[in-house]
This record gives sequence, structure tokens and C-alpha cells, in this order.
Amino acid sequence: MITALARALVDLLLPAPCGGCDAVVEPGVGLCPTCRRDLARPVPAPDLPGLPPAVALAPYRGTPRRAVIAYKERGRRDLADPLAVALAAALDDLLPDAGCVLVPAPSRRGAARSRGGDHMLRLARAVAARTGHPVLPALALSRGARDSVGLDAAARAANLAAHLRVRPGVGSHPVVGLRSAASPTGRTVVLLDDVLTTGATALACSRALAGVGLPVALVLVLAAVGARRPVVPGGRIPRDGVTRTGDPPPPGALRTRGDGLRPPTRRSPARHLPAIRPNR
Repeated sequence: MITALARALVDLLLPAPCGGCDAVVEPGVGLCPTCRRDLARPVPAPDLPGLPPAVALAPYRGTPRRAVIAYKERGRRDLADPLAVALAAALDDLLPDAGCVLVPAPSRRGAARSRGGDHMLRLARAVAARTGHPVLPALALSRGARDSVGLDAAARAANLAAHLRVRPGVGSHPVVGLRSAASPTGRTVVLLDDVLTTGATALACSRALAGVGLPVALVLVLAAVGARRPVVPGGRIPRDGVTRTGDPPPPGALRTRGDGLRPPTRRSPARHLPAIRPNR
């Protein structure tokens, strides 16, 4: 507890580099404006057999990859806020009229202890604070679960089949039965995870939830391996006015886009995303 409090105080008081690109940011901000924009352009995840519709905030490379690793493995809790903002905006665009229930993918107990808590449960609660969607920690991994890093798709699937379980009483939890205009038979189930790689975790979680009457309508992840952004006029958004940690400020004024195009925003979502409909 003392260590966690000390880390939180350090995050609030001392400047930290941007979690995605090392630009200098104010304490507690986590990500610079350009890296936030990188997470504000969701992309469809690769189509995997049996997997519900899946969307990622970004491909798993470059600055989004660095941000995910920094949050998940390097104790950057200040990144929870900008990541939650991006997830909340994506939910608002994909399921604007649905009453959702957020189910975080589970972490191994040992991994959660080493990270100072379950990182996806923490993130789901941060999203809930912005959207009003309730969180349902429905899934858990038993003590014998292996770390998925380094496992191929078959080994991941076998590991999950042996150790993934639905917590007792989930099917009758009060939040499951709440009604909404968009989903008369109950809330739309959204599975939240950090990275979609082989799809084994998302598929196993979706099947487990469907088995207790909670079919997953959308898998929403921070990043997906193999996802690609469509080629659009104007090319890349330049990194405006970025100062790297330890570098002198760049000379001249801030750069602007020469083509006059505005970067994608929450109010101008990408039109290539799949249409997500709430469960009926």
C-alpha cells in the first residue's frame, strides 16, 4: 500500500515523459496531444474465426504499443486516464444508444500483484466513471494459469481452457438484468482487453460469457496486432510542437498540416468501422 501511494504521489508531483513518445508533459497527463489523437482513430481488428466484432484504438505498433506497455508493465498509472478517455469515446461512437456492461478480461493473480492491481479492471472502472456503464468482473483465471507471452495460439487456447472460469453468480447479477431502450432484453456486453494478438483470450472469454447467457456484442481493445489504418488523403498527422525529454525546444513556430484537413476527432469518427448493433 505504501509503495502504491508513493508511486501515485511521484506521478502527481514530478514531470514524466509522454507514455507514447517521450515528449515532455505535465505531471499526471500521461500522453501528449498527438499520442492522444493516435488513440482517437479506432480501427477494425483482424477478422478471426468465431470472434465477435472487434475494434482496437490503434494498431499494436509505434507510440500506441509503447503506451500500452508502459501502462501494463511499467507502472504508468497516469496513463489510465487518457486510455479510458479514448475507450469511452470509441464506445460512444460504436454503441451510441446502447446500455452497456463492461467486462474486463482477467489477469493472472501473480501478474496483478506485480502490477499493483488488475490493470484492465482499473481501466474498466475508469471508463465506467466517464460513461456510466457498469463494470462486471465476471471472469477469473485460476492459480495455475501460465503467462501468455511466448505461447502460440494453440497453447494459449489450451491454457485458457484449463484455467478460465466465470465467477459464481454472474448470470444472476443485478446489473445483467437491467433494461434499456436500446437493448430490451438486457445490457449490451462489451469485453475490454489490452492487446488482441492471436484472439485466443478474447474468443475464450466470449465463449465463457455466452455460456452463462451473456453473449459479447463487441470486443474493444487498446491495440491489435495486424490491424492497419486505411490510407487516407493527407497522410500522417504531424507531431506538432513536440519537445522530447532532454532535448532543446524545436526552433520556429508549431507546424501545421499543409492540406488544411482537420485530424479525426470524436465528432468525426472513421467511417470504415464495423456497424455494431446491441443485442436484441
